[in-house]
Amino acid sequence: MAEIAVVGSGACGVHFALTALQNGHRVVLLDVGYQPPPAIRPDASLDALKDELEDPVGYFLGPAGEGVVYPASKPSYYGHPPSKSYVFRVPERFATRARAMAPLFSFARGGLAEAWTAGSYAFGESDLAEFPFGYEALRPCYQEVARRIGVGAARDDLARFIPYDADYLDPLPLDQHSALLLARYADKRGRLNDRYGFYLGRSRVATLSRDYAGRRGCAQLGRCLWGCPVGAIYSPAHTLAECLRHPGFRYLPGVLVRHFSYGIDGRVTSFEAEPLEGGAPIQVRADWYVLAAGALASSKIVLDSVWRRTGRIAVLPGLMDNRQVHVPFLTFGMLGRSYQAASYQYHHLAFGLPQSDPRDYVHGQITTLKAAAVHPIVQSLPLDLRSALDAFRGLRAGLGIANVNLCDRRREASRLTIEPVPGTDRTTLVLEYADDPGEPARLARALRQVRRALSALGCVVPPGMTRVLPKGASVHYAGTLPMSREAREYCCDPQGRLHGFANLIVADGASFPFLPAKNLTFTLMANAVRLASQLP
Repeated sequence: MAEIAVVGSGACGVHFALTALQNGHRVVLLDVGYQPPPAIRPDASLDALKDELEDPVGYFLGPAGEGVVYPASKPSYYGHPPSKSYVFRVPERFATRARAMAPLFSFARGGLAEAWTAGSYAFGESDLAEFPFGYEALRPCYQEVARRIGVGAARDDLARFIPYDADYLDPLPLDQHSALLLARYADKRGRLNDRYGFYLGRSRVATLSRDYAGRRGCAQLGRCLWGCPVGAIYSPAHTLAECLRHPGFRYLPGVLVRHFSYGIDGRVTSFEAEPLEGGAPIQVRADWYVLAAGALASSKIVLDSVWRRTGRIAVLPGLMDNRQVHVPFLTFGMLGRSYQAASYQYHHLAFGLPQSDPRDYVHGQITTLKAAAVHPIVQSLPLDLRSALDAFRGLRAGLGIANVNLCDRRREASRLTIEPVPGTDRTTLVLEYADDPGEPARLARALRQVRRALSALGCVVPPGMTRVLPKGASVHYAGTLPMSREAREYCCDPQGRLHGFANLIVADGASFPFLPAKNLTFTLMANAVRLASQLP
């Protein structure tokens, strides 16, 4: 059996590794691997922490207030709390510069999925139309990933857009606001479908509704934003732990892979990595080499490798990221009710908006405001602080946010390249994201549909509070080393092998030739299983 070297412990890396191990291969996984702080009082609810911690403000917002989201500086209603800072920590040796986007990177153990909201939606045939394989190639892989991680779902109106083929768990119990919206949808379903093209159903989330696979089910503590203390929300770190129990697995944390070496025949001969604590660089040799560090970091490794061997500075076109829009709303039927702090904090509901071109399908998720950090919304109200707080307390139980996602396509002007740092052997990753000329019309049409549908559900969207997030905010990066049916430079074949490098596999979003509106992590994991299953 083969020796396989994998870079990155995120969603792609760990599922590729586990599949390869199950098929009898040996795997070494190289990783920076920043780790989270230990969970504080894992069985305490959000309210208990606020009442009983010696310094609750420091825990929730950080000792210097770094968790505060200021409306003048951040267009999002969400922010990452201090307990998640490890997810976005970047080694000093990894330099980047971006124009027209604000990219996020992760070198955490578990990658960017350490901060995800667990949305797990399979791509259908129209989503995969530009891929060199169809849904049937991924069906068993989705089923395997769902079995491994536990996904709660229900067969409902969203099944017309999202295949429902896996053995899903029961979904989480609805909070009262989400239950009200779903009941109103059932009453007005025909009108919402036919007049507004709006289809509502249960979110498919990789959060356990019951104990499963050695993990605890959701304890309804309301602490999701600060990190699930019981492990109910799936993290790739759970699958990494499973890999660590396998005798054929080696884990090398604390190293930054900078490039790979390759011969004149294009075969990769080693990964070259630097220990973050200092010391001599290390070489890792294998039969197969797998890039799963995330689309941006994996692309930089390829660019640096070619530059170091040939002196050529290549440009990778086609960078993609889903445009996201936050649409806050108020449900009048919830006014005067108490909110449920002790409940699952993230989205219980999802919606789909079909378009004339099936690839333009718009996907969204609805989060009813419960135990999240509420100050961004309070600060956004057109009132003084005291009045805003009084108004917020009266409205809180009826507040929600619809998170609207658009698809993205590869464009030549959206690209990555590198710039050498003078006097060193290092480079800076340079990103440029070009606007999609068709996006404004698609966005306006989608927002009209969402506003009209929410109005039909008895909700109102406050004027002036919808926020279009900056490019790069969704962290759904893809497209720079795309899979293709034809052999082209800096493209991958259907097995994920990068053209010109026979034993190098790109297993993350860099290889996606199209980015549907749906959250992509479930498909990243499934595709990693597919690629690893095809190894000889």
